[in-house]
Amino acid sequence: MSGYLESRRAPVTPAAALVVVTAFAAVALGVVVARIPVMAAGAVAAVALGALIWVRPATAALLVIGVTPLVAGIDRDRLVPGLRPNEAVVVFVAGVLALRAVAMMPLGHRLTLRLSKVEWTLVAMAVCASFVPLAFMYVRGRHPTGDDFSHALVLWKFLVGYAVVRASVTTQSQVRWALVTSVVTAAVVAVIGILQALDLLGVRELLRPLYTPFGYDAALEQPRGGSTIGLPAATADLLVMNLAVVAGLWWKARRHPVLLLGAGGVFVLGTFAAAEFSSALGLVVGVVCVAAALRRLDLLKYAPVGGAIGLLAVWPVVEHRLAGFQTVHGLPVSWTTRLTNLQTYFWPELLSGNNLLLGVRPAARVEVASEGLGYVWIESGYTWLLWGGGLPLFASYVVFLVVSLRWLWRRIGGLPSWSSVAALGAFTGIAVGAVLMNFDPHLTYRAAADCLFSLLALAAVAGAANGPSPPDTGAEPARTDIANRRTTGERP
Repeated sequence: MSGYLESRRAPVTPAAALVVVTAFAAVALGVVVARIPVMAAGAVAAVALGALIWVRPATAALLVIGVTPLVAGIDRDRLVPGLRPNEAVVVFVAGVLALRAVAMMPLGHRLTLRLSKVEWTLVAMAVCASFVPLAFMYVRGRHPTGDDFSHALVLWKFLVGYAVVRASVTTQSQVRWALVTSVVTAAVVAVIGILQALDLLGVRELLRPLYTPFGYDAALEQPRGGSTIGLPAATADLLVMNLAVVAGLWWKARRHPVLLLGAGGVFVLGTFAAAEFSSALGLVVGVVCVAAALRRLDLLKYAPVGGAIGLLAVWPVVEHRLAGFQTVHGLPVSWTTRLTNLQTYFWPELLSGNNLLLGVRPAARVEVASEGLGYVWIESGYTWLLWGGGLPLFASYVVFLVVSLRWLWRRIGGLPSWSSVAALGAFTGIAVGAVLMNFDPHLTYRAAADCLFSLLALAAVAGAANGPSPPDTGAEPARTDIANRRTTGERP
């Protein structure tokens, strides 16, 4: 993840390796052009993009951050065999970065992988959500399915994205560009989500060819802003994190107030357009986190005004959701259905035998033919932790919360660097996720989780130097005046 190379010898130039690779690529490309022109065009684009990443590694992070929210809602196998498009991007850029690292590796090197405390907790969660439950299934004589293996890889996928950003971004200038990319992309997602929820400009029809989950067209008929992510709650999580980033960008630089205020307003509207009660709660938690981290709780007095304006702007969506309370039980059908599904499909099995201790299986859903999407998902994040990994996964998540929130809080202090702005976004995302995990497994929501892991990686970049961060010793930072504080070597 944040490994480094130690050697006393000068690095060898990769020119010879590039010549050989280019020669083979030219021969292969000539054959492809003659037989499959479309594939040839794609190959040329891939080679050009790979060359750009080779020369400018930070391009890999910008691609992951900028492309993921725009294509995460496209199902696997629809454009890329076996993968979502954003996963294909991560695999591609990770491959280029790995090849580049090998080609530029010094002779006689000693490769040392050093993980920070936060990185250890991320790896622990991934292990407890994959190897541990699969091993327990084999011990108990249960046979994992393809769905189990697929869900077991989810956290590892996010870790690969983390590693890409962590390895390719090394300077504060690059961190700033990555944050700007995240905000711009999130603004596009928010606008699309708002138009989708309000059914304006034919956006729903534009989304239909590619962004219908599992081909279920009815999902786009609901007045909810799932945008290009396909999950309204995940869209809202992404926007709340970027709202925190926008606040940090303005607080640090005091520049472009109109653009940043506009972006913040769009993020608030997009969160309400998601039409999720939990997302509205997440927005409140996020705003409180930002105000607390900036030591300006007095700013919260303006929050009700901004919230009221946002609600009025997307009132048709809000009105539709409020109509859900006009039922026999006085509760929205989605709420009662959530509880019924947990009581029917998940809690009985989870509470039987030693499943609560060891978990049931990595797959977080069960097949139900009567459902429109063919599955019933676990709509409780903490139930998902126990179901997918038992107490080991639950405990590792709690440790991750404690370790990451403490480190990020220290990292934010006074916003001395652009990495501190990323830390503000990550801190907000983790805190909001901890609250909303009561309702859904927000830790693994596509695009939102990718954004969170990217912000964690950006927060780990050295605060005042352009080189890689030295290791975290675990020592508390000196208690000096925040205005004069310099964050140079603190790592997560």
